[in-house]
Amino acid sequence: MKINLKIGIDKLIFGMKQKDVSAIYGKPDRNYKDEEDNIIFAYNAFKIRLTFYKEEDFKLGYMVASSPELELFGNELINRNIAEVKKELTKKGLSKFTQEKFDTFENYFNEDNWIIFQTEFDEVVKFEIGAIINEKDEFDWKFGKK
Repeated sequence: MKINLKIGIDKLIFGMKQKDVSAIYGKPDRNYKDEEDNIIFAYNAFKIRLTFYKEEDFKLGYMVASSPELELFGNELINRNIAEVKKELTKKGLSKFTQEKFDTFENYFNEDNWIIFQTEFDEVVKFEIGAIINEKDEFDWKFGKK
């Protein structure tokens, strides 16, 4: 599953609606609302959770994935040492991360691409990516754009 920075993961593109996602991946294994009434789709086979924002007409705006098939710039991420991953990313010009620690977990956040690498015991266990907010303070939806 290829990560497309600022766009999405695999065939999932920020700005899609639930029907667009279901047409590609089928019915989710779980479909529920979070505490903010956003709609969440979870696909077990892809190990991915998708958030459709209520305040944005239920457009796909956030993805959390832990599939071992996730790759960025041709390199797998999950279960890899974060130092190795960061070294590879630096070569691609992605080197600015804010680090946050809690319990045995650490998050490495890159605001320019709105991505988070969550690690435990120095290994990447989860990847998160969110839709980019533009200079007008609006979401930069990619779906349907040419």
